[in-house]
Amino acid sequence: MQATVRTFSPDTGSGTVLLDDGTQLAYDGHAFAASGLRLLRLGQRVRVRLTGAGPDRRVAALTLVTFTQPPAG
Repeated sequence: MQATVRTFSPDTGSGTVLLDDGTQLAYDGHAFAASGLRLLRLGQRVRVRLTGAGPDRRVAALTLVTFTQPPAG
């Protein structure tokens, strides 16, 4: 699934993304660290892997849309 970076904290590696349906989801430093990236820009398109459902849905991993998704685990 693809999303757009809404916020990003270079200090913690955490932030939020907007899914294409307008849903805002947070990601933590672990999801960002799995990407291997050094930073994200606001408005940047990313590919996200989600876990959970409903209010428990969260971003488990993210990367640039042109990169391969990091393995689950």
